[in-house]
This record gives sequence, structure tokens and C-alpha cells, in this order.
Amino acid sequence: MSAAKVFSCDPKNFVLTDEMKQAYEEDGYVFIKGFLDKEELENVRKTVEDTDLFKNRVYGVSDGKGGESRLTLWSHPGSDPTGMLARSEKVAGTSEKLLGGEVYHYHTKLMCKDPRGVGGKHIWHQDYGYWYKNGCLFPDMLSLFIPIDPCRKENGCLQVIEGSHKCGRIDHDLVAGQQRCNEERLQEVKAKLPHKFVEMDPGDCLFFHCNLLHCSDSNLSETKRWVLIPAYNKASNNPTKIHHHPCYTPLHKVPDSAIRDCRNYTDLSGKEFLDPKTDKTTDVTANKSPA
Repeated sequence: MSAAKVFSCDPKNFVLTDEMKQAYEEDGYVFIKGFLDKEELENVRKTVEDTDLFKNRVYGVSDGKGGESRLTLWSHPGSDPTGMLARSEKVAGTSEKLLGGEVYHYHTKLMCKDPRGVGGKHIWHQDYGYWYKNGCLFPDMLSLFIPIDPCRKENGCLQVIEGSHKCGRIDHDLVAGQQRCNEERLQEVKAKLPHKFVEMDPGDCLFFHCNLLHCSDSNLSETKRWVLIPAYNKASNNPTKIHHHPCYTPLHKVPDSAIRDCRNYTDLSGKEFLDPKTDKTTDVTANKSPA
């Protein structure tokens, strides 16, 4: 197992290079250091950390090993700094370049791993392994992984299997409270492809394909590990059925400067936070006994 390859950028003038796009297409992800500058990161952090508006909506999903992967999820970007981030050219516009056409905001998650082993694992899966079940016919979808806190091996950093997006969709089943890919196929893929730890600093970013196999371990450190994960669907891939995430909704993009200039820290109207009881792909009632 080794570290993921890394690209640098100018966060005030981000440009998706041909090399970055090639990495996404070949490896299933592109890791960009310093994607958010200090002002952008602090403005986003102020929204999610300095108010209770997000914290009060967090719920836990069992990992089957005694821990919980805690999160809150919203359908539409809204007008707070997290919404400006999701609507910005360097996030939404880059997603369009990687997917080859207009995108819309599928949802954003705030993932919260509490310290000292309380923050549980996120087991091996592909996002499209369950988005497929939502009526999305094609894997024309991606996510971004943007740390609010440092992500290291000891606090459950992201792990990926490089190139696994080329394997296509793998069958998934509900294990404890989460979706997990078929174990036999997982082991076969891991025997063929590189397993990478993606250690990241706050403000770094990973764009990753919806068929990339990924997971994260429990947080065994003394500090929290919070991450924002915006997800996008290509407009032409409008789901065939109504479900707990949005169907096609036009995305009104904003300039990157809106991330640092936004001062709306308390009005979260229009975001439509998910009621976990309506999510058919997880189970918030699952107990914490081993799976």
C-alpha cells in the first residue's frame, strides 16, 4: 500500500490541467493540494463548526463493529458558504469538465468521525453501487472529498483502490447500517490493483469517480475528523424515479470569490436536509453488533 499521487494548484486561479483530467480518467480520482485557500476554508469552517445548525442534524450509521459513521446530508446547495462552495466554478465547473457536460448538485454530506474509536468505519463501497438503485442509469456521477480537519491513517483517512472504477458497478448489499460491495469481488480487485491511503490536509480536494472503490477506518486519534463531500450527477443522467436525492435541478453557478465573500452563516433555507428514515440505502436503526 502506498500514498496517492498529488497535484498542486493556485487556489485563487484553479485550472483543471490535462494531466489532472488524465489522472481522473486513468486512476478514478485526482488529488489536488491546497484546492481551497485559507480564507475559503475558514469561511466554510465557520458555517459548519461555529453554529449548531449543522451539528443538530447529524445522525449515526452503524459500521457493524461498534462504531458509527455520523453524517448529515442536504439535497440543494443553499446560499451559505457550503452552498457557494458547491456552486463555485472550481467545484461545479470542474465537475462538468470531468463528466463532459452540464451537472446538477446531487447532494452534499458532512461526514463526522468522533475521536477515540467512536467515529466508526465507512466500509468498502462504490457510490454508484447504491446510486444505481436510485434510478441513475449511467455512472456519469462524481464526488469531492474536502477535509475540514487533517485526514491521516490514525483518524480514518480515505482509502481507494486505484483504477477500480474501470471494473464497472459491483453488487452491493446492506451490512449493518451501510452499503458494502461484494466481498469476493473486492478481494479479487484488491489483488490486481493498487490500494492507496489518501492522507490530506484541510482545504485539499479529491475528485473521484462514482465507481471508485473506497473506504475509511475508525478514528483512533484524539481529535475529530470532519469532511465535506459534495456529489454531482450529469444533467443527461436524470434518475428514472423519484427518490430521496434530487432529480435534475438547474445549478446556478457562482464565481469562486463567492466562497470567501459569503457572510450568510445561519440561513440554511432551501438546502432540504435528508430525513434519514427516508433513505432506502442505509439503515439508521441497525445495531452496533458485529456484522
